[in-house]
Amino acid sequence: MAAVEAAGGRAPAWRGGFGRLWSAAVVSRFGDALRTAALPLLAVRLTDEPFVVASVTACGYAPWLLFGLLGGAVADRVDQRRAMWAVDTLRGVLVASFALAVGLGHASIPLLLALAFSLTTLQTLFDNASTALLPSLVKRESLGGANARLMTGQQLAGGLLAGPFVPLLLAAGAFMPFAADATTYLLAAALVASLRIRPPEREPRPAGSTLRGEIAEGMRTLWRDRALRGVCLATLLCNIGMGALIATLVLHVTRWLHGGTAEYAAVMTAYSAGSLVGGFVAQRIARRTGRVRALLLAGCVQTASLVVMGTVRHLAALVAGMLLLGAMNMVWNVNQVTLMQQRSPSAMVGRIASAFRTASTSGAPIGALLGGVVARTYGLNGPALLAAVLFGLAVTSLITVGKPDVSVVAPEVGATAGHPTP
Repeated sequence: MAAVEAAGGRAPAWRGGFGRLWSAAVVSRFGDALRTAALPLLAVRLTDEPFVVASVTACGYAPWLLFGLLGGAVADRVDQRRAMWAVDTLRGVLVASFALAVGLGHASIPLLLALAFSLTTLQTLFDNASTALLPSLVKRESLGGANARLMTGQQLAGGLLAGPFVPLLLAAGAFMPFAADATTYLLAAALVASLRIRPPEREPRPAGSTLRGEIAEGMRTLWRDRALRGVCLATLLCNIGMGALIATLVLHVTRWLHGGTAEYAAVMTAYSAGSLVGGFVAQRIARRTGRVRALLLAGCVQTASLVVMGTVRHLAALVAGMLLLGAMNMVWNVNQVTLMQQRSPSAMVGRIASAFRTASTSGAPIGALLGGVVARTYGLNGPALLAAVLFGLAVTSLITVGKPDVSVVAPEVGATAGHPTP
């Protein structure tokens, strides 16, 4: 029975498939960022109704709430590599068709809504399959470094590099960001399809096994593991807080701080830059503290940053706070995902990952609504302070987790052999 120390590990080898998976993830995120920026701009050209424009974004959330758990269950049943390249090929075809429609002048709001909903529906399978596939490409002790490199590369591509390309592509034609996105999907599909790995061996499913039953089994496993349960609850609380902050951040900058477009861009850039820094230090922090303590540290720093952002009425305080928030958010994400992969039975990684993602996605729209109410009722700095309270509660929930960094997973039986100790 092999022990897995959650905070240890070596850097993942780029050979053996990880380099191609990393390249596929980064290329795809670059294209996603182009499309995500272009969709609202196209929607504004087609309608002046704010609710309709907001509905395009809402369609990016709804499939996670509707199909997130199902996507995780399917990811645990199928060959994850084949599922990923098939999904990316289909997404490439869909976006290419949409680009053609835009180029021919046939774009419409219903078409935008259908595209956003379809792409995110497919993403529920792709993301869960990707999380479940990674342990097949790198050693378990290298998962932390692999996740850090994946997330940092994606943040660099989507958060910083893609931004300057959007106006250039739009100047060449409204269809160009979507054509570029389709190209990245197809390139990512080819990279994933080129992976030469043996599908993980799975025990035969019991007679009469259903997707509903398998989803319930995955959720029970998540609930019984005190560490995973605590981290999932903490992540939900944090995402409610982030939803409240991000949804009202433009009001925080332009009205509470009396800034403009340049100031808002500086704040968002600070967050992206902080995320890159967090990607480089996430694994180093985990080696020194353990993964759950790394989450505790990240949560404490974020709570303090939000308090400063909500009380100090100066742009420099907001920029510094967003820089720290971005860095610690990356530290949180890397260690949360790695802890989940290391503690989950290999046959249930997809289902447990989908529970995390569904909780995360449900928190964002709830937080956005709360942020709007708080901003209107208590002031434009209220959402930052609300987020600070929620992050503080998340830290408190993690304190009860105990010391899970010596968790042991027994792949041969697919169950946790150790339990967190207080």
